[in-house]
Amino acid sequence: MEYSIKEIAGIIGSTTVLPLRDARIGILLTDSRRLSQPEDSLFFALKTKTNNGHKYVDELYHLRVRNFVVNEMPPEAASTMPQANFLVVKDTLKALQKLVTHHRKRFNIPVIGITGSNGKTIVKEFLYQLLHNEFNIVRSPRSYNSQLGVPLSVWQMNEKHTLGIFEAGISQPDEMERLQPIISPTIGILTGIGEAHQENFISMFRKCMEKLTLFAHSEAIIYNADNAFIANCIDSSLLSHRAVGWSRINSEAPLFVEAVRKKETETDLVCWVMGQSHTYTIPFTDDASIENVLHCLALLLCLKPTGLQDTSRFKRLEPVEMRLEVKQGIHNCLLINDAYNSDINSLDIALDFMQSRKAGKMLKSTLILSDILQSGTLPKSLYKKVADFVRRKKIDRLIGIGRDMTEYAALFDVPKEFYRTTEEFIASPAIHTFHNELILLKGSRRFHFERISERIEKIVHETILEVNLDAVVHNFNYYRSLLKPGTKIIAMLKAFGYGVGAGELAKTLQQYPCDYLAVALTDEGVDLRKEGISIPILVMNPEQSSFNFLLENLLEPEIYSFRLLQTVIKETQRRGITSYPIHIKIDTGMHRLGFQPADVPELCRVLKHQTGVTVRSVFSHLAGSDSPDFDAFTLKQMETFRQAAESLENNLGGKIYKHILNSAGIERFPQEGMDMVRLGIGLYGVSVNGTKELKNVATLRTAILQIQHVPAGDSVGYSRRSYATRDSRIAVIPIGYADGLDRHLGNGVGEVWINNHLCPIIGNICMDTTLVDVTDTDANEGDSVIIFGQAYPITHLSDKLHTIPYEILTSISPRVKRIYYRE
Repeated sequence: MEYSIKEIAGIIGSTTVLPLRDARIGILLTDSRRLSQPEDSLFFALKTKTNNGHKYVDELYHLRVRNFVVNEMPPEAASTMPQANFLVVKDTLKALQKLVTHHRKRFNIPVIGITGSNGKTIVKEFLYQLLHNEFNIVRSPRSYNSQLGVPLSVWQMNEKHTLGIFEAGISQPDEMERLQPIISPTIGILTGIGEAHQENFISMFRKCMEKLTLFAHSEAIIYNADNAFIANCIDSSLLSHRAVGWSRINSEAPLFVEAVRKKETETDLVCWVMGQSHTYTIPFTDDASIENVLHCLALLLCLKPTGLQDTSRFKRLEPVEMRLEVKQGIHNCLLINDAYNSDINSLDIALDFMQSRKAGKMLKSTLILSDILQSGTLPKSLYKKVADFVRRKKIDRLIGIGRDMTEYAALFDVPKEFYRTTEEFIASPAIHTFHNELILLKGSRRFHFERISERIEKIVHETILEVNLDAVVHNFNYYRSLLKPGTKIIAMLKAFGYGVGAGELAKTLQQYPCDYLAVALTDEGVDLRKEGISIPILVMNPEQSSFNFLLENLLEPEIYSFRLLQTVIKETQRRGITSYPIHIKIDTGMHRLGFQPADVPELCRVLKHQTGVTVRSVFSHLAGSDSPDFDAFTLKQMETFRQAAESLENNLGGKIYKHILNSAGIERFPQEGMDMVRLGIGLYGVSVNGTKELKNVATLRTAILQIQHVPAGDSVGYSRRSYATRDSRIAVIPIGYADGLDRHLGNGVGEVWINNHLCPIIGNICMDTTLVDVTDTDANEGDSVIIFGQAYPITHLSDKLHTIPYEILTSISPRVKRIYYRE
């Protein structure tokens, strides 16, 4: 649906400085990197703790965007952007929400609003699977449930939709009040209340009451009536007369769950609904999935009671894959697996992600796409839009799978091939033709694209390191929030990005954006340039023999001695380079590398008598910022550095960035942020203060190969260092010291996490395998094993080894496959 720019100006109550030109708006743009159709887009210049959208207005104008919502006019806009429409408001986010609230009021269809601390996305996707044959559904893409994500989701509604399903999440008081009119749900689902974001609410009760405001005008509210806390909150909200609770205890409940019978791979739910007993078989056995399905059953009772008669639809439910993964493929291919769903909006998001991963790689872009089901758009119009995406995103090869894709093949003007079914494609020679390609897998569930993924994914070691790129962004933004506005951040990606992989991290940080990256060696910086990284890169330990590569790749060296300074000056002069950026290191007490403060006058003299280099920043390194025991020394270092840095700046003239804080320093001394900070281990989710704000980034995971039954008294492992003290079940897992698991964790020192239990390592750790005592668990062969991660933090391992998390991360062997994903 489209609105005129004048309509929108009236809806959001904006003022205009310049006369408005006629324009039709169909796309709301909040991220300049997601620009696709500039003529139809309205850009909202949002201000956040970490960024300001106003700085992208000029760039977007030159990319043909002509419509903007701002809270301040760009300087000289009339002369520099004469064809632009500017709608001026006090708060651009509130203006966006106001516009979408107006849009929502145009539709009189059932809308399901889902909130709670967990399970929102799963319930939403289960409902889509259960109802998409009867309704034309519009729903939140992925987990778009924030103050920004909700309005962008609801904006998708058009006159062809017959049902809406939207998530709503909150992290602060009063946020749900702004989301309620945007979603305006006719039916609500409260999935549960947990600890997430509890630090921002005075009590669990207040958080629950806040979430319930989403349902202020709903006709029905679905919840677990056996949860006394939630039931009490609903009573306190005066919503109990609209509550529809399911129960495993109360036989008078609208949906009574008489029995839950778990089998090996499925569960039977025996339920009484409207005086009749039905058995619903679902392909899950975990408690969370069972509860999510019960919410869906109760929803059907309210929305479409006749749908409860068809028990078979529940057996066809499929697990919801919550993340987009980047994996190594066969024949030097890179595979982006996003077979989570296939609709036009998620396709756009995935193609953007694909483009960001292609930069700097000599790989062809290949899209494997299934039919897009239940879009509510006429197929020809839908696939015209898909073809436009394929053209604009510069896809080199298209493989279409499905009847509709095949029928509308002529719309696509790229090298292409089409197959009616996934089976037909797998049986074709094309499955063996992938070489040097960046492959995006995007398929609706019924096409089972996991079968394609299995064939083109590189077969590797079962032990993997999972890296959550969303957690990296979250941690980056958390540290940025501690600093005064304008403070630049250098993200430390030394040692292969602390072992998790510098390339993917750099691409992610470049998007958000990070100001600087730092590596230890020139080779590491060259590798990032080859990956398409264009932001400044600081080399902390440049070697004189590498200066040729350093200068060719525009890498900026740390200079810590007169010898190194003279070398770089000589190299720049020999090449006719002037004002090449360097970074001066001052030793203020670490006594590792750096000029002494007393060297500053001579340093200034040398720098003044040359033109090859210019000082971009001056910095020092804190020796004990992580411990209050050393605060006096830390403060002395800061004062010494401040004097030396100011002397350098005053003598040379011009602005020089100053930085001394590392991750621990940012947490404990944010007021000393100066011009820049260096964010290292905190980026990876490790805090010196134990803050709960950080998210786990890396999970080292493996699986049980075999379980041995060892009688009491028998020895286990090499050198007979451990003995079974009872009849034991000993699991063999495929990770050893060649993978980076320290041998000192053997013989009962270390533990791993299996099925919510800590299990001790028994015997010596071998090169490729480790033995674990699982006697007290229900563990089976094939079960997942966590070496470290969210459930068992890396700090537990480092404490047992009397070392630091840095060493654990950087010790992980290259043979351990890194899998990168976005939630």
